Amino acid sequence: MTVPDEVQRLLAPIVATVGVELCDVELSGATLRVLVDEATPVVGDDGLVRGITTDRLAEVNRLISPILDQHDPIPGRYTLEVSSPGLERPLRRPAHYQRAVGEEIVVKTVPSVQPRRVKGRLVAVQPSPVEGPAPIEGSPSELVTVITLDVAEIDGVELAEPERRELALAQIASARTVFSWGPGPKPGHPKPGQAKARSAKAAKGARAATTTSGPDAGPESDHDPSSEVSDEQ
Repeated sequence: MTVPDEVQRLLAPIVATVGVELCDVELSGATLRVLVDEATPVVGDDGLVRGITTDRLAEVNRLISPILDQHDPIPGRYTLEVSSPGLERPLRRPAHYQRAVGEEIVVKTVPSVQPRRVKGRLVAVQPSPVEGPAPIEGSPSELVTVITLDVAEIDGVELAEPERRELALAQIASARTVFSWGPGPKPGHPKPGQAKARSAKAAKGARAATTTSGPDAGPESDHDPSSEVSDEQ
């Protein structure tokens, strides 16, 4: 089991207790990035869906930091970053695709599958039997996850009419949602962006001693890991 898979298995049920969904876990060098979002979408007075707030990210940070310290999935020093998925989310697991049904996505296929790049609306995600000899009577059929797309663009060329296509996840090298920019935000509302909460973990067996929330850092603490909450716009 890889480190991201181990962290996903460890943290998903924990963040669920506070109404948060663990969308993905990424490990890049010495940075462990945990992507979370509200399990139930929050709709504002204007009818727009709000993403997870920086206060909620900080709450998740405080919740999972001691869990990771205890289980220590990465030997040595690393940085924990708790972040929202952002406007364009990577799609890696079947659950990611399920969450994106109805959204526009762009897919890059593996070299053996043509065309290599398709863009369109994700219509469905479902298991499908593997093609091949019929299974022995009484034995379970092997299933693969297949996505259904209404493709509007192939290799950068827009189609006159959408084409419905199916792809197995094994045929996909990478995929992400696509955000279409609309009118600017209303006065009093933040611009679209990606909120982050960071926590720096000291070397194994020790903790960082400073809590930072801005240019004017507070006093040192012997218990809280250092953290930073910011909005990227």
